[in-house]
This record gives sequence, C-alpha cells and structure tokens, in this order.
Amino acid sequence: MDGYTLTHKTPTRKDFIDTADFDQSEILDIITLSRTVRDFIKSGGYLNSLFHKNLAMLFEQKSTRTRVSFEVAMEQLGGHALNLAPGAIQLGAHETIEDTAQVLGRMCDMVMARVDRHESIEALAKYSKTPVLNGMSEKVHPTQGIGDMITIFDHWPEGKQAKDIKVVFVGDATQVCNTLCDMTTKMGMNFVHFGPTNHKITDEWLEIGRKNVEKYGGSCEWSDNPDAVEGADFIYTDVWYGLYDKETPKEVYMADFYPKYQVNIDLMASTGNPNCKFMHCLPANRNEEVTDDVLDGANSIAFDEAENRLTAQRGLVLYFGGVAQATLDYIKDQRKA
Repeated sequence: MDGYTLTHKTPTRKDFIDTADFDQSEILDIITLSRTVRDFIKSGGYLNSLFHKNLAMLFEQKSTRTRVSFEVAMEQLGGHALNLAPGAIQLGAHETIEDTAQVLGRMCDMVMARVDRHESIEALAKYSKTPVLNGMSEKVHPTQGIGDMITIFDHWPEGKQAKDIKVVFVGDATQVCNTLCDMTTKMGMNFVHFGPTNHKITDEWLEIGRKNVEKYGGSCEWSDNPDAVEGADFIYTDVWYGLYDKETPKEVYMADFYPKYQVNIDLMASTGNPNCKFMHCLPANRNEEVTDDVLDGANSIAFDEAENRLTAQRGLVLYFGGVAQATLDYIKDQRKA
C-alpha cells in the first residue's frame, strides 16, 4: 500500500465498538491513514477535513489520554469536541442512555464514549444516527488498540516478518489485554498472555485470537510459566487494579501478582532479547506492575505509545467521519505540489 489508497473507501460498519468487528484489511486502512496524517501534520501540514464537524465525548470514567487525544485531534482537523463529563448532562439523572444517544446523534456528527459497562456503548451505537466510537469499556479498549499497533509498526524489529514477532502481555487480563490479543493475532503475530490462573484471559478471547491465527498466521496462548516471555519482541503490561476494580483491595491484587508478574529489569532480561521493547497503556502504578528503571529505560516505548493515541484518534475520526480517502488525496496532492 502506498499510504494514500485505502482498501475500504468507507467503513464497513457505522460504529467503532470493538476491533474484533473488523478484518485485517480495514484495521490496516485505519493504521495507514493515521500514520500518513501524523507525518503530514508533523511536517507542518494543515488539515480542515472536519471543518464544522462536532464530536460529543461522554465520560463515565476519568480520562487523560482519551480525552486529550480526541479533543486535540478534532481541533487539528478543523472540528470541535464537546467534553460531556459526569454530571454535566442529564445522562444518569433524568435521561436514559437511549434518549441521550438519539439527541446527540441528531446534534453531533460523531459520539465517543468511555463507559462503565459495555452494554452502554452498544446502546449508544444502536440509538445514535451518527457513528459511535468506543473510548473504553470494561470489555475492550479499541482506540488504545489502534494506537498500540501503530506503535508496534513504528518500532518494528528489523528484518522480521509478522510471523516472527512475539508480543507478551504480562499480568491482569484487562480490556487492553483482550484488544491486544485480537490486534496482534489479526496482524499474524504471536500473542501470549503471561498471568495467574485467576486473572487469565478468557476462553472467549483466546478463541477470537486462535480464529485470527487460522486466517492470518501466528499463535495465541496463555501461560503462567515465566518461560513464556522468552524471545519476546514486546513486553506489555497494565495496572493490576484499576478503574473497574474499586471494590477489590490493593493487597489482594498484590498477593496475586507480586513479584512474579512485575515487569522489572530481570523479567526484561529473561526475554533473552536485548532489543525487547516495553509497552504500557498508562497510567502506571510505578514500582508495582512495572519498575521505574523499565518504564523510564531506553527500551521503553510507553510514551511513544501514549502519543500515538493522538495518531490513532485522528485516523478514527477521519475514517468514521467519512472523509478518510479525501484527506489522503489532499495530502498526496500537497506533497506533489
């Protein structure tokens, strides 16, 4: 692909709820679009592809990277984002999510939501006339998944093909782990969840990954054996307790995960790969799931990954905003000129 031509000129679905809803070619379209737009903007280019377009942003959870990346993306593309934080609108007080979806879908061009429960994002998508983007649910984190794959592409191991690349997710099988399982296997890579039995990735997600493997190659597995990290090109971790685990005491999670699943210098060394990169979706509980010397170390790409949330969001709002190919055509013409 030349970076300017999409396989899918328009999305196959109205909404971006789960990466598992899309095949490899469409995910690659979004990644290609995102990276091309990033490079154009970083070289000093300006875009007005979403001029007079509005994105409603619903948050049932706190957010740094999701809120900032979508807001900046819309501004950079000539549009506007509305931050609808908890308590700022009638949702959850006097109005149902179905009615909220109908109203926002008539006033705004797109809706993005970070929700407490996956059923809420599905309801928004069902009742909104305009595209709905999942900014995270307890089940999946698809916008993070696009940014993660862009980051892996940016740091692709020299001389390797997808079938040679191993990505190991360490610790709790969060929604980030679920999406990473789908994304890596959809690209034909080898995915491993290294975590305790009582926090392992579900059979549902292992089955999704293995169906991808049948189609695209690679492998998909769970293991609680420390040897699982051997040969890894990317080690990825997430917090052991987070937004959806407020009822679980920290001490319980520490007992389950520490020290076996802490990503530290010794674990990175046990990969046997001095070039193995470290990834984290952030925010991190430093010196719990990851030590400072790894997160801040030379092999950490966690902050590149955070920046690529903006890269991903630009691509997503352009793609589901229906102006992806027109934007790429414009960039191509500008570069020729």
